[in-house]
Order: sequence, then structure tokens, then C-alpha cells
Amino acid sequence: MTLSLKMRALLFAIHLFGGKPLNQRPVAAARRVSDAQMPKSRVVARLAPVSNCAIPGPDGEIPVRIYTPQGEGPFALLIFFHGGGFVVGSLDGYDSFCRTLCHASGCLVISVGYRLAPEHKFPAATDDCLAATRWAVEHAVELHADPQRCVVAGDSAGGNLAAVTALRLREQGGPCLSGQLLIYPVTDYYLPPTPSYLTNGRGYWLTRELMIWFWDHYLNDAAEADHPFAAPLRASDLSRLPPALVITAEYDPLRDEGERYAQRLQQAGVPTRLSRYDGMIHGFLMLDGLFVESRQALDEMTAWLKQVTTPACVA
Repeated sequence: MTLSLKMRALLFAIHLFGGKPLNQRPVAAARRVSDAQMPKSRVVARLAPVSNCAIPGPDGEIPVRIYTPQGEGPFALLIFFHGGGFVVGSLDGYDSFCRTLCHASGCLVISVGYRLAPEHKFPAATDDCLAATRWAVEHAVELHADPQRCVVAGDSAGGNLAAVTALRLREQGGPCLSGQLLIYPVTDYYLPPTPSYLTNGRGYWLTRELMIWFWDHYLNDAAEADHPFAAPLRASDLSRLPPALVITAEYDPLRDEGERYAQRLQQAGVPTRLSRYDGMIHGFLMLDGLFVESRQALDEMTAWLKQVTTPACVA
């Protein structure tokens, strides 16, 4: 599918007014710019009070933000890991999206402020996400959530961390999950490049050069790319994982690795739905005020979340 005029106009505006790419800035400046550029949802989500707290982590406290939907509960529990290439992204940058996700899905959403690279390299981020997921399940009842209805979710690098958390819980004693929601996820290293890395690696906002910058900050050395907790597509066994919904975008460098991960989950017997949104770029879900596809993807995600967290679907 060719790009719509609206998408072409958006990409032209990014090129014209976006300033230097993140990978050409110091890390601290890249973080400020990334948060400032995050779109705010058109949806004004009515929620119970949103609370911030710090929970115990493997190397100090982990900040989390808890979004509680209206109603009595117990609510299904969604642990969300933000994107940003393991280097940028924050609780504040994803606040609008998490409010929208909580309002639309009816899930209690816990957004996790995991440690970022390069100050904290692999496996710091995944260690924090694992600890936060276990904490959320252990404290679900006091949060008015159901520990038996728990989903991990994330976009881009957060999708990587959600997939890796599901792998680690399977291998390291649980708890069991009801699902994993992977939104245009990072599932593999940038070498060797996939066809979508080559065809979509420039001109569609997320570039191959930016992904290389992210990976080089995240890993201690390139040899770690073979570790399944860094690149889950390289795991030898993807069986016995929770049901998955994988969202991809046609003009995304990460398209092929996300779709290959979904296909491998299916081959391993994991109930998996793969949805590619044609004509869209990486990050399109944050653009619900501009594109009908963004709203369609949100509707698909919330319907899937309700499906996998109904008591009849919970293992």
C-alpha cells in the first residue's frame, strides 16, 4: 500500500521541523526531545486517581505509575513497558497512551520506569521489568486487580521487554501470564539486516541508524545479541508462552522481525494473532488523532485484552 497524503505530510513535517535525529544528540538531550515529541492522545480518559510509587528492584527502587479504571474491580492487570530503544522514553512521555489504554481496555495499568542505557546496560532493563511484573502480581489484590488475569505489554523496545519477560517467567518460576501484547516490537539485533530494515530504514521516522545507536548503547558488546533475553527471536524454544497479539506497521524497519516472531510463536503452538497495519509507520498508535488505523489498532488491542483476560480464557 502506498503512503497516504496525510502520512506523507506528517513525514515531511518531521523532516522539516523535527531537528537533528536523536542519534545525533547527547543522550540527555535525546531524552528531553523524545518526551517533548510524544503525541498527546485525543482521548480524554476519565480514570480514578493515577498514583506514582516506587517498588523494590534488583538494584534499587523502580518508579511505576498506576492507572486505575472506573468501577469496583477486581480488574485485569496490564503491566506496560514503554518504548524508546532502551535509551529514551519515560513514564511521563507515555502517560497519555497509558491513560487511553486503561480507559479503553478496563485494565488496571502499571507503567514501569525501568532503568535506561547507556547508564544501565543489558540486562538491567529486563531485570527491572521481571521484578516489576512479579511485584504487580504479588500486590494485585491490594490494587483491586486479579492476579490470575495478568498481561505484559509494550511498544518497540518495550515490546522486546514484554516478550523477554514472558520468556523469563516461563523459565524462572512464573507467575503465569494471560497474554503478551507486542506493539511493533524489537525482537532481533540489527545484523544481519532484514528486508524491512533495508527498504524502510530511512525516511519513515524510525531509521536503521537510530536502531544501531540504540543497540550500541544497550548491549555491553555485540556478542550479547545472541542472548534470547536481548533478542527473543533468537530463543531456541518459544513454546509454552502466553497468547500473543503482535502489531506491526508496513513502513517500519522492525516489521519483519516482529512478524517473524509472531510466526515462530504460531509454529511453537502459542495462540498468536498477527496484525499488520498497511500504510503506517513505527509509532503510529500514538497518532490516534490523525489516522483511523491508529484507532482501529487500539480497538483491536482492547478487544483482544478483554478476550484473553476473561475467566474462561485464563489458564
